[in-house]
Amino acid sequence: MTDWPVIVMVDSPSATKDLAGRLSGLCESGDVILLIGDLGAGKTAFAQGFAAALGVEGAVTSPTFALVRQYRCAEGRAVETLIHADVYRTGSLGEVAELALAELVEERAVALIEWGELAAAAVGDDVLEVTLELTDTAEPADATDVGSTEQRRITISGRGRWSGRAAEVASVSAPAAAAVGAEPGAPS
Repeated sequence: MTDWPVIVMVDSPSATKDLAGRLSGLCESGDVILLIGDLGAGKTAFAQGFAAALGVEGAVTSPTFALVRQYRCAEGRAVETLIHADVYRTGSLGEVAELALAELVEERAVALIEWGELAAAAVGDDVLEVTLELTDTAEPADATDVGSTEQRRITISGRGRWSGRAAEVASVSAPAAAAVGAEPGAPS
């Protein structure tokens, strides 16, 4: 049995996007994914890979000033809408709560929230936390630079309805981890 956290090492923005795409396949309407990490850690690259796997067409950029963007997913999917939020510029937990992110996902949607640690208290306990960290040898790069080599540690933890799904998350994370020789769930 696999326990939380599941830890995956990736070496590029494209590997981050690939992992995100695999994780999107586990999501159901109502799911909330908190993306946690410093500037340049890969949160937007993760969102781009997640959105592409859901069939979102067009550019997916961080909604830093808009705070929330909604994207239509491809027809025939259980998830019809991707809610992409960036709460970095919110001034308080009250402002995050006013965005009503938890309510938005009730209508056949899933939410990705950048700077998720700022929103955690406002979205409830049923969340998947994805923490992206550049390792000591990595340099931040443009999320569109798919040829760059940057080591990132991605730590995934589930709470609430995700709490019993660590093995499932580890199994879809394995292809991303195999590319750099790490094992999902391996200690950091």
